[in-house]
Amino acid sequence: MRAGISDMVAVARIMNATLVIPKLDKRSFWHDSSIFSDIFDEEHFMKTLERDVHIVKELPKELESLPKARKHFTTWSGVSYYEEMAHLWQEYRVINVAKSDSRLANNYLPINIQRLRCRAFYYALRFAPPIESLGKKLVERMRRHGPYVALHLRYEKDMLAFTGCTYGLTTSEAEELTTIRQNTHHWKTKEINSTDQRIGGYCPLTPKEVGIFLQALGYPRNTSIYIAAGEIYGGSARLAELRYRFPNLVFKETIASKSELEPFLNHASQTAALDYIVSVESVVFIPSYSGNMARAVAGHRRFLGHRKTITPDRKGLVSLFQKLEEGELLEGQEFSQLVIEMHKLRQGAPRKREGPLPGVRGRARFRTEENFYENPFPECICKKNSFKSKEKT
Repeated sequence: MRAGISDMVAVARIMNATLVIPKLDKRSFWHDSSIFSDIFDEEHFMKTLERDVHIVKELPKELESLPKARKHFTTWSGVSYYEEMAHLWQEYRVINVAKSDSRLANNYLPINIQRLRCRAFYYALRFAPPIESLGKKLVERMRRHGPYVALHLRYEKDMLAFTGCTYGLTTSEAEELTTIRQNTHHWKTKEINSTDQRIGGYCPLTPKEVGIFLQALGYPRNTSIYIAAGEIYGGSARLAELRYRFPNLVFKETIASKSELEPFLNHASQTAALDYIVSVESVVFIPSYSGNMARAVAGHRRFLGHRKTITPDRKGLVSLFQKLEEGELLEGQEFSQLVIEMHKLRQGAPRKREGPLPGVRGRARFRTEENFYENPFPECICKKNSFKSKEKT
């Protein structure tokens, strides 16, 4: 969400357009009815970007009845593409952008555009005051017990259904997830081989696997772990083995009162925003899957000074987990050394974004690049606060 909005700010700048406060997608799995101002501080957003892009809260009434261009902009496009799209202004005064995710290239954009994306993402998109207030309280409560790890445990029903990952689930659970995927019309891929997904590293780590992973990295049993997640599929039973290894698991529901959380209930985007705040402020952030939130938090932590983020090598770990299951390896020093060595260079240290995978050609190469918001180095981290105010062009 943050990435798509930030990209549209940059696109509006390129196309010399006025940006209308975005309307959020209501088709998500959780059918969240939140609007922009429920999640973000609308006035702050407009004020922060006023020297970059003209922003209005609603489409002016005199334009409401005019024909609108409904446009699906091409993914990972550069400046020249949007300059060409400016021809739409010859016929239309309003362009309705159907999708905002990944509409700008990760690389090879002008420095002022890249820094505008960061200005929108890291400064303008401040959470709404109620979310900011409770989020800060949750951080304070976690810190009372010392440093904490934030674990983005993406083991929720929607993610498992979307990825087709059923390893370790019962037959009835696997069937339920398949039915959800088949019936969710805007999920394009319907037939998925769960085994291939897992071996390829495309599945979220299970709670049990996360426990083995953290223990192998050397985290002590008394580590305080904040679980940044919605409802874990399988509930407390599926968390049992992780909790056995690390009993100090903390959820927002355990450090916030019912009355504090009540305004955010049934609004997945707002509760995710609370998790986002706690995750950004943790001593270590560990995502079990590289989804949108995981990439956003990892990038935000880089922006704030390359705070430690351990990104699991899921493909490599699955290979090791398989050897554990088959008895070829045992948990202990040898296994731990293999895990530590595997993740020595996956802890958020400063480095430039990774380009496309070797041998990938055409537009498919863009999909294999490291996401701009996951690692905004060097464009947005080369000089502290060098892009907080409008760039001179």
